[in-house]
Amino acid sequence: MLFHLLQAAVPDSLAQTAAQAVQTAAPQVQEKSLSMIELATKGGWVMVVLLVLSIVAIYIFGKKWWMIHKAQQVDKNFMRDIRDYIHEGKTKSAVSLCQKYDSPVARLVEKGIERIGRPLSDIQTAVENMGNVEIARLEKGLPALATIAGGAPMLGFLGTVLGMVRAFFNMANAGNNVDISLLSGGIYEAMVTTVGGLIVGILAYFAYNYLTAQISNLVFKMENATVEFMDLLHEPADNEEEN
Repeated sequence: MLFHLLQAAVPDSLAQTAAQAVQTAAPQVQEKSLSMIELATKGGWVMVVLLVLSIVAIYIFGKKWWMIHKAQQVDKNFMRDIRDYIHEGKTKSAVSLCQKYDSPVARLVEKGIERIGRPLSDIQTAVENMGNVEIARLEKGLPALATIAGGAPMLGFLGTVLGMVRAFFNMANAGNNVDISLLSGGIYEAMVTTVGGLIVGILAYFAYNYLTAQISNLVFKMENATVEFMDLLHEPADNEEEN
């Protein structure tokens, strides 16, 4: 009852004026949003270095992945065909078959076939030396990828520290006119480099471990092919001893 009496006593124009005054007095809060590109530019020169490192890491990973993928493209009947050619005395056909495949296993066997007629110890030494060359070729570039995986987070942290120093320096120069936005803005801009460094470092770390595992698998195949090839060379001698 009392509420209705007060509502009737207050004119509508006065109520509207009071509502407008309240809206005017209330602070207008505007939400700000940043895109990923805008956020990345807040990191300064450190983000440029991290971008270059990420491009290098992607290039190394793509190149090594394609190399390993091609190295694994060997027919499962490859060694059986090599055995047939050698037993038939067709060494040129065996070499041609090896040259057909662009893989470390084929190059190892080709090097061994070229040494047929020499002592078995010399053949095995030549094959092992060729294997070391192929392993070094496969592992080329991996140290750079490992360096990026370990160095990118440290570089990002360096950018954060530099940004924090700059933020506190600006606060010191502001004197009594210190604004909380002056500190918070500098801090979030500094933290951008840490995020960027961690992203680049984590991706490079996983890429390095993946490539290392693939190379280890390929090295195992090379060793298996070497043993199989040396056993193949012993077969004619064993057959002659039995006869």
